[in-house]
Amino acid sequence: MSGTSAILLGALLGAMMGFDLGGPVNKVAYAFATAGLATAGAASDSPQLKIMAAVMAAGMVAPLAMALSTTLRPQLFSEPERENGKAAWLLGFSFISEGAIPFAAADPVRIIASSVVGSSICGALAMAFGLGIRAPHGGIWVLPIMGSITQILLFLVALAVGVAVMATIVIFLKSRDRRLAEVD
Repeated sequence: MSGTSAILLGALLGAMMGFDLGGPVNKVAYAFATAGLATAGAASDSPQLKIMAAVMAAGMVAPLAMALSTTLRPQLFSEPERENGKAAWLLGFSFISEGAIPFAAADPVRIIASSVVGSSICGALAMAFGLGIRAPHGGIWVLPIMGSITQILLFLVALAVGVAVMATIVIFLKSRDRRLAEVD
């Protein structure tokens, strides 16, 4: 698996991770990635490790993007959402997608649509960069397991791009709603 097919798989897995934020579709992508780890072997460039890296990075996008959105444009969010945004930093960095559920529950169309786009881009980039990780969970706390500083930096680039894309879409969509501009 390489080239365009790997990037498309990364985008699909990323979209699945961003779709229901810990729900059944997210869990299918995660189970696919973790099941592959058992057969990865010793090779550091096996496709199974690349799939796990794409899934983990994409699963971190939604909570981090919501945390960033509430930080950059707090007036677009209610007080409880701003508080949830603070917690979403730690949840996102720990690869706990459920940190974005309160936002998706309050505004499903805008949040889920933007989550699918940002997570898909992140997953595609992770595969394009050829990232691989053996840890099935842990977020940024397990990045040293990746083995090289180059991979860690590229993982962070893929994650940052996905988060920036999602946060930009969320802020844009919420800014278009005049009622949200009046939230205190």
